[in-house]
Amino acid sequence: MFVQRRSRNMFEAAFTTLALIYHVTVNNLRKTQRNAMVGLVMTIVQSLLMIVGFYLIFAVVGVRSSPIRGDFIVYIMTGIFMFITHTRSIGAVSGAGNPTNQMMKHGPMSTAVLISAAALAVLYQQTISAIVILSAYHYMMQPVHIEQPLACYAMLLLAWLSGCCIGLIFLSLRPWWPQGATVMTGFYQRINMVFSGKMFVANTMPTFLLHSFTWNPLFHIIDQTRGFAFINYSPRNSSLSYPIYCVIALLMIGLMAEFVTRKSVSVSTMAGR
Repeated sequence: MFVQRRSRNMFEAAFTTLALIYHVTVNNLRKTQRNAMVGLVMTIVQSLLMIVGFYLIFAVVGVRSSPIRGDFIVYIMTGIFMFITHTRSIGAVSGAGNPTNQMMKHGPMSTAVLISAAALAVLYQQTISAIVILSAYHYMMQPVHIEQPLACYAMLLLAWLSGCCIGLIFLSLRPWWPQGATVMTGFYQRINMVFSGKMFVANTMPTFLLHSFTWNPLFHIIDQTRGFAFINYSPRNSSLSYPIYCVIALLMIGLMAEFVTRKSVSVSTMAGR
């Protein structure tokens, strides 16, 4: 028990790290609910309530048909699934890998493991949620036709990855300014309620309004998703390369900021607070 465990080769080290990420991911999934199935059901219900809520909002406004020729519910889902995945990945990663966490006292643990586990837990929950809701709608309401389902899931992965990169930046700020980082994280998540563009179609937006949305990579992801989901829609005012370049840039900034924070922060950093 007093001997430090060392991996004998790269394969053993990789297997140990992956096993550790798996166990921490399972711990994150069961952290809020004792039963993992109850946690998944709650995630599905939350997504379903948001879909129903936006459907009722459109119904009250008087919009009962999709701006794109196709299923109105699929139009709503393409925005809701991307938005929830992006927002929850920001929240999960920004509160995950604190260098002063008590779990960091264990030898094999690292901030990379905590961040990866938090991100994978969100991806697992949102993937299961999307599959269950789409399947239920397909078999209980009416058949769902998605033109390019694999491309749509790739956009879900891009929304998740972009959220993880943004959350990594907020995570690196948290030890230096905890209250400010929490406020900025919440503020960014709230403004995405409007500026994600999940309620609008980019091709029909006027130019003066379009400039208020094009800075957001999630806006491009949602619009490109609708281009892959509907055969009659071709995105003209959004770009697929823009969110990819944003992910690369944000990832590099986040990794550098997290490295500096991890090397500089200590338990005494939080003592004055």
